[in-house]
Amino acid sequence: MRMRPTLSWSPTEDLPPAITDLEPVADALSTGGVLVLSGAGISTETGIPDYRSEGGSLSRHTPMTYQDFTASAQARRRYWARSHLGWRTFGRSRPNAGHRAVTAFERHGLLSGVITQNVDGLHQAAGSRDVVELHGSLERVVCLSCGTFISRRELARRLEEANSGFDPVAAAINPDGDADLTDEQVGDFHVVPCTVCGGILKPDVVFFGEAVPAERVEHCRELVRDAASLLVLGSSLTVMSGLRFVRYAAEAGKPVLIVNRDPTRGDRHAVARVALPLGAALTTLAVELGIAVDG
Repeated sequence: MRMRPTLSWSPTEDLPPAITDLEPVADALSTGGVLVLSGAGISTETGIPDYRSEGGSLSRHTPMTYQDFTASAQARRRYWARSHLGWRTFGRSRPNAGHRAVTAFERHGLLSGVITQNVDGLHQAAGSRDVVELHGSLERVVCLSCGTFISRRELARRLEEANSGFDPVAAAINPDGDADLTDEQVGDFHVVPCTVCGGILKPDVVFFGEAVPAERVEHCRELVRDAASLLVLGSSLTVMSGLRFVRYAAEAGKPVLIVNRDPTRGDRHAVARVALPLGAALTTLAVELGIAVDG
């Protein structure tokens, strides 16, 4: 389940020391067959905050859980008011150097695929094609009753019509697209139902407390089995949804490399953790490998 965990590890534990040498990552990429597992840290340079770094959104924001969303009309009103406002910011977000470098590696045949824990769609916006969205995407909305999918842009249009003049100023935008609003700012925001059956609409993302679909997990396991190595980019690996693939790769004898400035829960399974800013590190790798990065 993707949920806010009680940590069973601490960044102060006796973990392998981080390095700043990109050579192990360059070696893996030059060999090819690298499977990328990306987290919120790859999007922070775009302006989308992460969850768990110092000052991350979990220090001030409790994400909506699946249980609260399905059980409470007021929780859904609060979620959709905040998410509707946050979507405007997400809709304007553009890929950064890290996303563009991953796309360049894919274009040159160095990657076997990309698994992202992010819901922002920025890998695809950068041009990556073989992307598995582990936690879903904010680009889609699903009806919990009849299973109908609609685009987020269509829902945004309907919410605009139903809430004319709704334009509060958010204190912050969070990695799940949720804006920080007070109950007073939410007010009597009107939530629209499914146009097919009148059911509850939910973004097609895995909420905290909700399980990642089993077939998606198995597909990711297949990608790990087929990869030569696993490269983790910008993830603390605190939750099991991503950590399990690191463990699976290590158990299969596949090299795990991590690029993340802070310690991660997967460090003990990795050949190396490179503690460098992602955009600069991936751009440097591209240069070393003679690969042009668009933009």
